[in-house]
Amino acid sequence: MRDRSKLIETFLRHREALLRHVARRYGDTDEAADIVHDTYLRIAEAQSEAHVIEADAYVYRVAGNLAIDRVRRAARQLTVREDEADSEQVPDPCPGPETIAIDRDRLRQLDAALATLPPRARMALLLFRVDGLSHADIARRLDVSPSMVAKYLAQALRHCRDHLGLLDAE
Repeated sequence: MRDRSKLIETFLRHREALLRHVARRYGDTDEAADIVHDTYLRIAEAQSEAHVIEADAYVYRVAGNLAIDRVRRAARQLTVREDEADSEQVPDPCPGPETIAIDRDRLRQLDAALATLPPRARMALLLFRVDGLSHADIARRLDVSPSMVAKYLAQALRHCRDHLGLLDAE
């Protein structure tokens, strides 16, 4: 049978004091017992004791580091649980059935309003609002002046506003 190592001897000699120390700092005796047990395992797994100058300090440092690791792990788990709880409360960004029905109805009304517009006014409005063209670009496409484009747009917007009843909503 092999002789016990200096670190294990030190651990066994200070086990009860180490347990009290960790429990006092950690606040939970059951968790402290787990940490002290993990300290023993970590010391037993140590490949070499050559780097250890002060065995007492080393044993307490290992226990302290394990306690810190456990606190950090618990904090991460708490953060993950909070994130999961927060994600359950995030409102659905998709519109509901009622909003979809209202939007479709408004779209049908707009389509009807556009269908009754004069062709050049409709084309000017679509080129401006849908394609994002400037007045000068629309004027070149329609072969009219930029001021005429402004008149077409004003005419189209008034027509759509009146057709959709937007005056009542304002």
